Order: sequence, then C-alpha cells, then structure tokens
Amino acid sequence: MIQISVITICFNNLEDLIETCKSVDMQEQRSFEHLIINGSNTPDIKNYFDNNPQPLYRRWIHERDHGISDAFNKGVQNAKGDIVVMLNSGDAFYHKDVISTVTNEFAKDPSLRWLHGKYELHRGNIWIIIGKPFTKSKMYRGMRSICHQTMFVKKDLHDKYGLYDTQLKIAMDYDFLLRIADEKFTFLRVPLVKFAPAGTSSVNYAGSLKEIKDTYKKYYGGSLLLELWQLRLKFLHSLLQTRFGKLLFNVKTKLKLENM
Repeated sequence: MIQISVITICFNNLEDLIETCKSVDMQEQRSFEHLIINGSNTPDIKNYFDNNPQPLYRRWIHERDHGISDAFNKGVQNAKGDIVVMLNSGDAFYHKDVISTVTNEFAKDPSLRWLHGKYELHRGNIWIIIGKPFTKSKMYRGMRSICHQTMFVKKDLHDKYGLYDTQLKIAMDYDFLLRIADEKFTFLRVPLVKFAPAGTSSVNYAGSLKEIKDTYKKYYGGSLLLELWQLRLKFLHSLLQTRFGKLLFNVKTKLKLENM
C-alpha cells in the first residue's frame, strides 16, 4: 500500500494553515498522514490544535526551528509514509483527486522515484497554470517550471542523497532537485497545487536568483547559459512590476504562451 505523508511547515500564519488543512481534508482518497511542523513564536497555531478536533491522520510538532530547511528536515525525519510532499501553509491541493492521482502513478510503476506536475500561481495580477517536465539539461533555469509543492518524492531518496541544506534560505528545494536529477520520474500534465502568493522566493526574488546561481555553480561550475538566463529573469521580473509589463503578460496569457 502506497503511503503519502503530506508535510506542512508554518510560521505565525494560522489562517493560511487552516486553508491548507481544508485542501488536505477534501481529498477523496485520504493521505496516509498530514504532518504539521509549527515553528511559530506566537501561540495561535498551537492553541488552535489544542482546542479544535482534528482528523486522526493529522499530527503536529510545535517547536522553534532554524529556518525553512530545518523545518523541512523535521518533516522528513518524522514522516511515517514512504512518499513525502511539501505542501506549505497557504498552499493547497488543486482538486480533490490529487492524492488518488499521484497514488495511481506510483502504483502503475513501482520503479518510479518521484513525480511532479503543473501548478497554479498568481503572476501579473492574474492566476495562471504553468509547469513543464523536468529537464536535467535545463537546470540552469532554476525552478522556473517546477514547483516544489508538486514534487512527490520517495522518502528513501533522502536516505540516499541527504536532507535539505540548512545553509540555504530559499533554494533548498533546487539544491535537492540537483541531487536527484538522475532518478526516474514522471510529469503529470494536470495541476496538482495552487501556489500561495508571497512565498519566500517571490518576496525575495533577487536573493532567490543568487542562491540558485551559487547552488548551480556548486554542482556544475560556471555557465554562460546560466548568466544569460538570470539576466533574462531579472529583466522580466522588473518589467512585470510595470503597468506595461502586466499588459504584455495578459496578452501573452491570452495567446496561451504563459508557460514559455
């Protein structure tokens, strides 16, 4: 039996966490467990769980951590399922059949090591669905078309390749992806997750690009493609902050080019 552990890290954002829990609870096929890693410095989330009955598959750990990577690692180390997915507080499963869809994929191919899919995010003042199959040769593009929250990973890959790098504040998912790049995977051409606006990589975009660049160079060395791609991303990000940029993006979306 395939057992999926959904791991949700949170920090002082009870309302976002409640929405994430709702998306887990609405699944037609229940996850094996939903593990909450609460590193908050306020009592709101702990009080909520102390005073509101929860499904039997939901567990939680209330203790301070040393950042996002450390919280991820606590989730992996405490997960009891054989497949883990990081659904952060504020993120949500896109529809009620996500768990059953993923379970079927792993059941069809026991040699499968991980999978990912499309996702919905807020960009240019509109919601769009993007996502492309992972391509190792295009890792210089960072997590451009891959969403960590759609990555369902066999837990034993962490035994083989290690946990998330606690020295990284933003690109810890990218770093892990680089390590598992040769493992067998599949891509689901359906949206799996609605990605919460104002995530860490979105708020600190410049910091995210720097960590991605440094991480790529750690494994592959310098690359002209990497430099050119980062220049492109910086330009597009700046353009998207303008009214003209938003207008162009809306046109691009109407032409079904948002995934380029």
